[in-house]
Amino acid sequence: MKKQFNRMRQLANQTVGRAEKTEVLSEDLLQVEKRLDLVKQVTHSTHKKLTACLQGQQGTDVEKRSKKLPLTILAQCMVEGAAVLGDDSLLGKMLKLCGDTEEKLAQELIQFEFEIEKDVVEPLYVLAEVDIPNIQKQRKHLAKLVLDMDSSRTRINCQQICTVLQ
Repeated sequence: MKKQFNRMRQLANQTVGRAEKTEVLSEDLLQVEKRLDLVKQVTHSTHKKLTACLQGQQGTDVEKRSKKLPLTILAQCMVEGAAVLGDDSLLGKMLKLCGDTEEKLAQELIQFEFEIEKDVVEPLYVLAEVDIPNIQKQRKHLAKLVLDMDSSRTRINCQQICTVLQ
């Protein structure tokens, strides 16, 4: 009986004061987590650079973009110049044709930028600024819960040892 009591006391001394640490993530998931930080940096910088490349104002509708685009302003100037010169002059006809062509190019550019913003820029923003931070937040919450679980497990073990000793 005394031998059993001494064995339990040694076991209690070994486990008390030392919380058992549970692995939160496997080695593969730790690699993925490291990669996640790199993905966040890349998506953030790509979003920033891609937004800077867009010529129209981001987030506005097609009509507002059209009014402020340099190609549209140039096209309007050419069409007005053609109206001043008249349709009977060669320069007037050329300005009218070039103005119409510039207007079509401006509309194509606006439509292209609108689609790029919708299909690329917005998803990059959501990934970099919403999804990845949520993943990191959940990871921190998981680590806290695992620490709480380990603490509770240690407390239960100590209680069991104390009841056996009594």
